[in-house]
Formats: sequence, structure tokens, C-alpha cells
Amino acid sequence: MSIATKATTPVPDPTAPKGVAPEGRRRSTATIVATSITYAILVVLAVVYIMPFLIQVATSFKTDADAAANPVSLIPQTWTTAAYTKLFINSDFPTWLKNSVIVTVVVTLGRVFFNSLAGYALARLHFRGRGVVFAGLVAVMSVPLVVLLIPKFLVINQLGMYDSYAGMIVPLLTDAAGVFIMKNFFESIPASVEEQARIDGAGTFRVFWSIVLPMARPALITIVILSFQGSWNELAHFIISTQNPALTTLTKGVAGLASGQLSQGSQYPLKLAAAALMTIPVAVLFFIFQRRIMNTSEGAVKE
Repeated sequence: MSIATKATTPVPDPTAPKGVAPEGRRRSTATIVATSITYAILVVLAVVYIMPFLIQVATSFKTDADAAANPVSLIPQTWTTAAYTKLFINSDFPTWLKNSVIVTVVVTLGRVFFNSLAGYALARLHFRGRGVVFAGLVAVMSVPLVVLLIPKFLVINQLGMYDSYAGMIVPLLTDAAGVFIMKNFFESIPASVEEQARIDGAGTFRVFWSIVLPMARPALITIVILSFQGSWNELAHFIISTQNPALTTLTKGVAGLASGQLSQGSQYPLKLAAAALMTIPVAVLFFIFQRRIMNTSEGAVKE
């Protein structure tokens, strides 16, 4: 007589949700754990990144003694705005701010216009030596800026622009990186969008200004942010282009504060108050336009 053997079947887990296999539950648990670890790492990195800024803001409201005794404390023992009062009343900070605003606004507008023109010319116009010009553009991008300081000073001085707004602004009105960005973006726009305008009799500049440039809004916003940040934080160029105190910018002024320009002592609240005020415009501009930086899907055209 043969004994029939029955196949053993796994006993279902009564605690498992209905309709969810054990393998799927394990995968879900692993996914949750991996996501939690990822977010924990990102939070730690964010805290490490933002901590110096928080210390900077907190220290600007401290007294000199409190800042020296507790340099990394986020809560001042005595809240005071003495550092900000001293900046605006007992220093040339308003003059520095005015000069930085003038230079930054003019340079940003100039870079948006000239970088766009140069980028469009390299992307769309066919002329002899275009490849050489582009190669020179890439070569300039690879040269350290500090190498160009002495030649830049000699050119500014020779042209009679030293110690003037012209000497501070004109050399910064265009940059190789901006031209490179605009050229690549213009090349991503199909040439067919320009054909109808040319058929209607529009010239090259009209096509550029009325048809192509509005489509390049993401690249333009990128250039605005990079140009604003670069010219607002520029220091080396202003050192070699001016020496008149009336033309001092925020970067030069804050650098002077670091060497004890207004008084003796560490002056940590004073220095960090000036640094905090310098940070505000760039931070505001970035947070306003951050979602539109090189959003290549905007204005895309299908052939």
C-alpha cells in the first residue's frame, strides 16, 4: 500500500496586509529605509551648509565681547543692532552700497545684451573665422582670471578709464561663459522658427530681437543671476581699476573692515553684519528665479 504525500503549502502571515505578498512587503520596507537614510543625509548636509550663514546673522546682533566669547552661538546673550547702526552712520557703507548697485545693474544689463548678441552670432551667422572666434572663447574660459589682472590694468590705464565708473564697468560688460551659454541655447532652437520672419522681410537683428530672444528666457534668467552674482561679489577687478575711496564697492569696503578699518579689535559683529547685508540681494534674486534657471522645456518648439 502506498502512502500518498501531500505538498506542503506556506502558512500565510496573519499580520500581513491582504493582497500584499511577503516579497513586496520586504521591498516596500527596504524602499522606505533607503528613502529615510537619503533624506537624513540631505538634512545633515543642509544643516552643515546653512550653519555658517545662521552664525553670521546671529553674530551680527551680538556685542563685541559676546561675539569673542561665544563665536558659534546662535543665540546672542544681548540682542543689539549696534553693528548695523555703526555701518550706516559711522562708516561709508551707504557709498559702498550705492557703487555696488550702480555697477551691478549696468553690468548685468550689459551682459544680458552683449552675451546674447555674441551667442546668436556664433550660433546662427556664418562668417569667416567663426570657428577661430569660438576656439578663442573656449580658451579664454580656461585661463585663470588672476592671470589677466595686470593686462587688464594696463589696458584700463592706457584708455584713460582708471579710477572711474567706466573702468569698473566696461571690462565686465561681457564674459566668455555667458556667450558660451547663450550660443548653446540658441543652437537648441530650431532654425525653422526664423524662416517665416525672414520671408516677411525681417532683418537679422529683428529676427534676433523679436523672435529668438523671447524664446531664450531660461538662458537669459541664468545669465542675469550669474552676472548679478559675479559683479556683486567682484573684488579683484575693482582693486586694479580704482583707488578713489568714493568709488569703493561693498566687496572692497568689507575687505577693509576685515583689516580693522573703523577701529581696533575683532569687530566680528560689524564684519558679519556687512557680510549679511551683502548676501541679501543675491539670495533674494536666486530664490525668485531658481525654478526658471535653464528650464529648457520652456519655449521648446517641435519640428
